[in-house]
Amino acid sequence: MPVVATIVVVLAVCAMIGLGCWQLFDRLPRKEAFLAQLAANPTKPAIPFPAVADERLLFRRATATCPPPAAIRRAGAGASGFRLIATCASGLQVQLGTTRDPAKDAAWGGDAVTGYIAHAPDARPLIAGLFDLAPTPLMLVADTPPPGLTANARPDLSAIPNSHLAYGIQWFFFAGVAGVIYVLALRRRHG
Repeated sequence: MPVVATIVVVLAVCAMIGLGCWQLFDRLPRKEAFLAQLAANPTKPAIPFPAVADERLLFRRATATCPPPAAIRRAGAGASGFRLIATCASGLQVQLGTTRDPAKDAAWGGDAVTGYIAHAPDARPLIAGLFDLAPTPLMLVADTPPPGLTANARPDLSAIPNSHLAYGIQWFFFAGVAGVIYVLALRRRHG
């Protein structure tokens, strides 16, 4: 029996089992608790828009005053077309509404805004996001759009993935496959 290969396979299988346990017994319960909190947020009283990004406030009702915006930009909104997002002089980002017209402009000079808290579009590349520990910026999604824009969609909890059960099962499957392949390789070598 090859000692070095056996040690490598045993360590790999143990690592995969450890990753599966981590997904099932650590990540999954934390994600379920987070999703339960987000599900309750829309029913809580409105708060002033937070100065510091905190994901636990996603979907929470909030209010803010937007000094005249410095810029209004478009961001993709899937089937809804485009989101028009105002960046206020204070740095606050407000999703005003959606449109299917890629050239649509919004005449909005800033005002008091009520809506819910959501993630702002994040232009960081995936690789940079892995090493940048800064939280994803938040924005206020307005309840009432300016004239000519379609109202924003309501918060949707199903848009937040929870794949930890599948990841855990996947790691256990990989460990099993690695063990079976190694046993078959040993049999073939000695048989």
